[in-house]
Amino acid sequence: MPRLTKKQRQENLKMILETLDERYGVNKAGFYHQESWQLLVAIMLSAQSTDKQVDEVLPALFQRFAHVEDMAEAPVPEIESYIKSVGIYKNKARNIKKCCQQIVTEYAGQVPNTLEEVLKLAGVGRKTGTLYLADAHGIPGITVDTHVFRISRRLGWAMGKNPQQVELELQKVLPVEHWNRINFQLIYLGREICTSRKAKCDQCPLTGFCPKLL
Repeated sequence: MPRLTKKQRQENLKMILETLDERYGVNKAGFYHQESWQLLVAIMLSAQSTDKQVDEVLPALFQRFAHVEDMAEAPVPEIESYIKSVGIYKNKARNIKKCCQQIVTEYAGQVPNTLEEVLKLAGVGRKTGTLYLADAHGIPGITVDTHVFRISRRLGWAMGKNPQQVELELQKVLPVEHWNRINFQLIYLGREICTSRKAKCDQCPLTGFCPKLL
């Protein structure tokens, strides 16, 4: 990777972010939900699953369990029956029930609005918690999944050896107004072009700005 001057790096960053905004938009369509706890459940279901898979199960799931208390009291096998098409559904069903029980008994039926508290809920890791707070409250946060981790390193934005290190590096590199959208933008880019097996550099919209290609 070539050594770019500070000015070149800043200009490249600006052009990359503008290109991502233009190609993938600045707002991601949200999951079907009416209550904050339902949004959290939807994000929990999205782990190791596609948005399409999750969107297909949500209407029936939330019609059956319209209130957080309903989900907290539901038998795990019944929850499973509504989410079978979603990845690792058995683990998710157990975590969703326990999470909703905690929301009811420890938080008076309301999902907490700080990362520290959200992370205390069953099945909620840093990525899920950060995504929830961003979608529900607009709280800036960067979530690092495999696509963000891989592409951030290819772009020279971060060189951390684990997601949390990369998250901290990206917070220093990216303007705060881009934090919430960089995740879905890089996911789309990673699925479509900058894949883990082989980057399709000849098709990439970032060709003129990616340090890998300069």
